This record gives sequence, C-alpha cells and structure tokens, in this order.
Amino acid sequence: MVPFFALYEKLRMVASSMPAVYEKLCHGTPAFYIEKKFFVRLKEDGETIALYNNEREEWIARNGDLFFITDHYKNYPMLLVDLKNVSTEDLKTLIEGSWQIRATKKLKNSLIEKKV
Repeated sequence: MVPFFALYEKLRMVASSMPAVYEKLCHGTPAFYIEKKFFVRLKEDGETIALYNNEREEWIARNGDLFFITDHYKNYPMLLVDLKNVSTEDLKTLIEGSWQIRATKKLKNSLIEKKV
C-alpha cells in the first residue's frame, strides 16, 4: 500500500506547477483550483483523483483499470484516475488538460502574452 502522503505529493507536485493554482478542500479532501473552480481533486479513498477531461472514452479504452468513471460522473466531463498506478507522464497530461478546460480565456491569453 502506497502511503497517503506519497500519493498526495505526487498529485501536488504536478497540479501546483500549473499557473494561478491554489489549493483548498473540496468535499473534505484536497483539491486544486483556478479562479474559484476546481480542476482536480483527491477523492475520499485517498487513492483516486477526479478531474475534468473531454477525452475520457479514449483514456478508459486505453486502460479501464487506471481510468474510469462511476455513475455519479456519467453526466459530467470528468474522469477518475487511479493515482497510485498512473504514470507521472500521464498524470501531467491529464492535469494540464483539466487546467485548460477550467481556465478562463483571459487567463490563457495572459499566459500566451507573457511567452511572446
């Protein structure tokens, strides 16, 4: 069993690297927000994360043990991810995608302007 702290740090390392992110609780568990909207949160089991994703069918088809949904998330653009077994590369891709879905155009544009 992977200790909770190790899983949480794996999530925190990736999520907090995104611009304008802050952390607070959501339903009693750690979550990461941009502009008052969460984009990834640790589920109550301490081993699963919920995040926004517009390609969940592809992720689930790729590996239904790592990427899945429950009936609760059926009507939302959300994906559940097994945090203890997902690769850091996939985790980064998923969290960056979730951030893109939830960030405002203004925030995205300000970041583009800073890079130019």
